[in-house]
Amino acid sequence: MREPTQIPATFDTVYDLASLTKPLITTLLCARRIEAGELTLDSAVANYLPEFDRTDRQMITVRELLTHTSGLPAWRPLYVTAEGKRDAVVAAIVSERLEYAPGTRVVYSDLGFITLGFLLERLTGARLSDLADREIIKALDLKETFFNPARAKQTGIAACETGNRYEQQTCQELGLEYRSWRENLIWGEVHDGNAYFLGGAAGHAGLFSNARETLRLANQFISTSTELLKPETCRLFNTVMTAGLEEDRSIGWQLASTRDSAAGPGLARDSFGHLGFTGTSCWVDPRRGRVFILLTNRTHARALPFANINAVRREFHTRAAAALDGLLQTES
Repeated sequence: MREPTQIPATFDTVYDLASLTKPLITTLLCARRIEAGELTLDSAVANYLPEFDRTDRQMITVRELLTHTSGLPAWRPLYVTAEGKRDAVVAAIVSERLEYAPGTRVVYSDLGFITLGFLLERLTGARLSDLADREIIKALDLKETFFNPARAKQTGIAACETGNRYEQQTCQELGLEYRSWRENLIWGEVHDGNAYFLGGAAGHAGLFSNARETLRLANQFISTSTELLKPETCRLFNTVMTAGLEEDRSIGWQLASTRDSAAGPGLARDSFGHLGFTGTSCWVDPRRGRVFILLTNRTHARALPFANINAVRREFHTRAAAALDGLLQTES
């Protein structure tokens, strides 16, 4: 779990969930706002964030942010482009050139979910971390799920890479200069540079949890087990909203029907899931009420480029599904 000291991973080990923050926190909070009538999928983002009220941005919708079809770029180092100012982040995102007409392509975008985090903050008047703590973490009585882990919890957390070498390399490729890189082992603080800049909690990354509590969060997206949503709301998560585009996406999730998805052949086509850059993944089979969680720290003690572990994820899903099927046969 950490070099040079080896700390065995257990079911209680806490991981930086990275982009699992997008569905497990941001999407869940958006779904609750939709239920309450405070947020509408096809409303313009400009209705909530006035910075988007300009000719080439004013028609981008909440649905397009949630399905990665907004036209926004995949990533930019906001700690550079916003000049280190949190209050300038939305304006920095709006200033980026759209890479395609909204609604015409699926291009996975951190910037879209960072925008959603700010939208939720403006809508509720609360910081995203406080909103998540009140409406999700405390509501479910989760003890090992949080943003910005306490220092005392460090030895129970899986370490990430030393410094942000991947982001340094990406900034160099973009021709951007930044001098305040972390050079230490990233252990017990968020790995993602934009989330770190934003105070450890953002719409796209920052959440930490263990396998058991990640399961509890994932169960909120299944109609027969959710405690935080109406059962009918859960249809939003396995309904394809990007038919004919590069990926099959619902709000916040990728569908297993997407070509070459990490789901593999072991999961039903209407299963939905998400990956995290640090080596995490969560896939949900709503019809069978199954959740498949794989937590690793693939960025730790590894040179660039980091290994693509999608083949491992597919094999894990195949074997886990077969094992569960075997248990059902034995019980019957």
